[in-house]
Amino acid sequence: MATVTVIGIDPGSQHTGFGIVRASRGVMELVDCGVIHTGTNKEFSERLCTIYRELSQVLTRYTPQEAAIEQVFVSQNAQSALKLGQARGVAVAACAQHNLTISDYSATQVKKALVGAGHAEKTQVAFMVKTMLKINEAKWALDTSDALGLALCHLTMRQFQYSLQRSM
Repeated sequence: MATVTVIGIDPGSQHTGFGIVRASRGVMELVDCGVIHTGTNKEFSERLCTIYRELSQVLTRYTPQEAAIEQVFVSQNAQSALKLGQARGVAVAACAQHNLTISDYSATQVKKALVGAGHAEKTQVAFMVKTMLKINEAKWALDTSDALGLALCHLTMRQFQYSLQRSM
């Protein structure tokens, strides 16, 4: 299986996490990760532009081939869900502009793939991210570990599909 670089994106209107992981021959390594902070003192449309612009810079710098983006969950607060959906749309647009193959995953799918339980805590996901990437001391924001979890989930699913195709 060829080397592939994947970006995981945890969209948010105030904080958008990203994590880039490279996989080669079953070995996954951290390339870069972080959080795009949009600030709360800006107009909402300006915050969306910040997400697009900064995410585009990351995509240009690292040229991943594939993206894994968290799906919007149904929120009790319609306004929050709408803002989250718009932030997600901007992330999808940035990835599409860079010709990435985009896969969508729910938080439950990521938790099941990494922890084995769909209702796992964010701290459990963060622990598994560090374990899978063999990182001892990481002081990431949860948005960052969630984004890395998306990338690792995607790579795990990708490996599973590859194994299935080879066995047929």
